[in-house]
Amino acid sequence: MTDFTMFDLKVTDGVAVATFNRPDKMNTFTPVVMREMIDLFDLTDADDKIRAVVVTGSGRAFCAGAELGIAGGDTFNYNKRASGDEIIHDGIRRDGGGRVVLRIFRSLKPVIAAVNGAAVGVGATMQLPMDFRIASTNAKFGFVFSRRGITPEACSSWFLPRLVGVPTALDWAYSGRVFDANEAKERGLVQSLHAPEDLLPAAMELAHRVTEKSAPVSIAVARQMIWRMMGAEHPMDAHQIDSRALQSRGQSADVKEGIASFMEKRDATFPNGVSGDFPAELFAPEPEFK
Repeated sequence: MTDFTMFDLKVTDGVAVATFNRPDKMNTFTPVVMREMIDLFDLTDADDKIRAVVVTGSGRAFCAGAELGIAGGDTFNYNKRASGDEIIHDGIRRDGGGRVVLRIFRSLKPVIAAVNGAAVGVGATMQLPMDFRIASTNAKFGFVFSRRGITPEACSSWFLPRLVGVPTALDWAYSGRVFDANEAKERGLVQSLHAPEDLLPAAMELAHRVTEKSAPVSIAVARQMIWRMMGAEHPMDAHQIDSRALQSRGQSADVKEGIASFMEKRDATFPNGVSGDFPAELFAPEPEFK
């Protein structure tokens, strides 16, 4: 298994729990965090024993945004600093948070954010492509970009209004204010609140509930269908992908087992695995950065 330095990874009963492990730094985001998060989702997609991924933090923070102490006022001045991880197109350096978010968007396993504490800046935006966000009562959130003189990042202008609506997204983006877990739940950013000691058990229970009786490939296809259809122009787009997916999976060993288990009144043992059986041809490739 890949060695990670910015978070601890533990796999228990098919659930991978990645815990940011720099509580003294409030688990801030760095180029190394970016690279390791991309590697994390490459690893979880490739391992058929992993059914779901939980991302959480240690100490008082989930992730308190970009690490500002190293470069100070030049943190976001990419003409003056380089990390070695840049991908540049026509002179534009791709946003590191966006690279992480796009990788999570492509995940073939359900992803759960278990927000234990402060989640601001990229610590908030990285959660948006995760399937579920549950939070400790101690959690705080903030899309603080306007208060740092910069702009929303990590594809949040696409995700955030789709999750919470345009007025709420504009409120949070314009004001840059930090808000508590109750507001996050009331506005639909998180699905449930938990006492701090109950947060990770709740995330594990959720991970098992949504995966334990379902075919992994069916979950992977459904995840891609639902996320990608958020930007579709017409229900015909959904009808086309539905039809192709049904034809592709309808002849699979998973379907034979799913029907047999139903008829025999037993739990299914699905033979197909995401690493080898995901029908990637059903989905258009990611658009190029231009």
